[in-house]
Amino acid sequence: MLKFLIIAGCAFGLVGAAAAADLPRAQPVYQEAPVGKAPIGKYPVGKTPIGKAPAPLVTKG
Repeated sequence: MLKFLIIAGCAFGLVGAAAAADLPRAQPVYQEAPVGKAPIGKYPVGKTPIGKAPAPLVTKG
């Protein structure tokens, strides 16, 4: 009798887990990115190449 209860409990647990895996989940709603003006003057364009640090200042004397 004890074996039957243990087997029945395990079977019920597996069936419950399989049923829970089939439940649908809410998907996030797609939102388009906001389109606006570019922030002119906020980014240092043309001051130094991207990824390179400015050359160190070396003075002689």
